[in-house]
Amino acid sequence: MHPHFTIMEHKAGFVNIIGNPNVGKSTLMNAFVGERLSIITSKAQTTRHRILGIVNGDDFQVILSDTPGIIKPAYEMQKSMMDFVKSAFEDADVLLYMVEIGEKELKDEDFFTKIIHAKIPVLLLLNKIDKSNQEQLEEQIALWKEKVPNAEIYPISALENFNVKEVFARILELLPVSPAYYPKDALTDKPERFFVNETIREKILLNYDKEIPYAVEIETEEFLEDEKIIRIRSVIMVERDTQKGIIIGHKGAALKRVGVQSREDLEKFFGKQIHIELYVKVNKDWRSNAFQLRRFGYNQK
Repeated sequence: MHPHFTIMEHKAGFVNIIGNPNVGKSTLMNAFVGERLSIITSKAQTTRHRILGIVNGDDFQVILSDTPGIIKPAYEMQKSMMDFVKSAFEDADVLLYMVEIGEKELKDEDFFTKIIHAKIPVLLLLNKIDKSNQEQLEEQIALWKEKVPNAEIYPISALENFNVKEVFARILELLPVSPAYYPKDALTDKPERFFVNETIREKILLNYDKEIPYAVEIETEEFLEDEKIIRIRSVIMVERDTQKGIIIGHKGAALKRVGVQSREDLEKFFGKQIHIELYVKVNKDWRSNAFQLRRFGYNQK
C-alpha cells in the first residue's frame, strides 16, 4: 500500500466589506484578524481609508478591505471616499455586505443594484443580532432574502463573536486557489504611521464635541524606532484658529489627554515604550483642497 498524501492547495484572495457607517465592519475585521487593526469608535464615518487587514494561515491568505461607509457626498473628501467604495466591486473575490438588525435599505440605490447584480459571491451579514429577538430576526432574514436573492445570509454578532468563524470558513471555501499576495508575516499593507494617525484620530473623536473631529487631519512627521523606544512626532491639522484653541484646551490639558491615551494604545500595539509629541497647526480648508487631500491619500488616482 502506498501512503496516501494529500497536497493542500493554497488559497488567497480579496474580501471587501461594504455597508452603511457604524454597521460594525471594523469590529468584524478585528474579529477576523484577531488584532486591533482598524479604528473603531461609535461615531459615524471614521474609517476614511480602505484599511487592509490580512489574515494568514498555512494554506490561506485572506486580504480584507474595510470600505468606507456608504454616504452621500458632501465635501470633496466624501466624494473621494465614495470612489474607494466603488472600487470595492472591481477587485474582490468575495463581497461581504453588512447590515444591522432593523435596517431596511442601503442609502445609495445605484449601489444596491450593483450588489444584486454582482458577479462574485455575496455574503450578507446581518449584524448585531445580540440586540434582537427570534421573531425580529426571522422577519429580517425574510426581508433580505427577497431584496438580495443572490446573497447567502448569515446572522452574526461581530461584537460577541457569534457565527464569525462560520463566515470565515465560508470565505475560505469561496476563495480561489492562489499563492499569497503579500509576505506571510504582514498584518497589513499600511505603514506604522497610518496606525499612529488613526489612533490619534480615534482619541480626538472620543474627547471632543461633534464638529471638531471632522475638521481634523493628522500627519505623523517622525517615527523613529530603536530597541527599547519609539519616538513619534505628529501634527494635528485643523481648519481654523478657534479649532486649534479647542484641541489644545485650557493650559494644554485637552491635548495632553489625547497624547496620554494615544501613547497607552500605541504601547499596546507596538509592544514598546512610546514617546509621543503632538502639535496643532492651522491648515485652512484642507477638506476642500484637492492637493491637500491627495497628500493625505484620499484620492489614490
